[in-house]
Amino acid sequence: MTATLTTPAAGTDADRAVTTDRLLLAGAVSAPLWSVVALTQAATRSDFDFSYEPLSLLATGSLGWIQIANFLIGGLLVVLGAVGLRRSFPRSRALAGAWGLSGVLLAAAGVFSMDPVGTPGLSWHAVGHMITGTLSFLALTVTCLLLAGRMRREGHAVAAGVSVLAAVGVVAGNAWAVTGGAHGSITLGVGVMAAMLRVSGVCLARR
Repeated sequence: MTATLTTPAAGTDADRAVTTDRLLLAGAVSAPLWSVVALTQAATRSDFDFSYEPLSLLATGSLGWIQIANFLIGGLLVVLGAVGLRRSFPRSRALAGAWGLSGVLLAAAGVFSMDPVGTPGLSWHAVGHMITGTLSFLALTVTCLLLAGRMRREGHAVAAGVSVLAAVGVVAGNAWAVTGGAHGSITLGVGVMAAMLRVSGVCLARR
């Protein structure tokens, strides 16, 4: 009888590859899951109008716990995906760090929820939400720009261009919303979700 022996190094490498694949899967799922949950609520909640209310307002009201959970779970999945990208891309500390930071801030935005419509003034948690949300957008924008640089260095011009457009979408959508542009909540939501989906797509491709 013969036995097949596996060296500890080979076993360790195989285990690491499986773990990395699972981490990348978490990142690949993060944006589609967050987007589907948010848009489903936006389409079905009678107390919400996406044409002028940001998706963050879904975290208020009797069903607000759904969007709060969406922020927390989405943020966790992004952080896990960032670890996977760090393992998958050599010398990608800045890229993974920026995306991981956006995930931490996304979860924090769920902890600090907005005030319901009609609330006078701003509560401390509403201020916290605006700060963490804005910083999360910034970190996501930086992630897309770093990703564009990475794609360009690897000779993927189209992929680099898509990443730049994703970054521009976040900045433009946020600027339009902040300046009171028509349907600014939609442009902001679409811009952010497009950028999130871009990074999730890269995680899927790296598996």
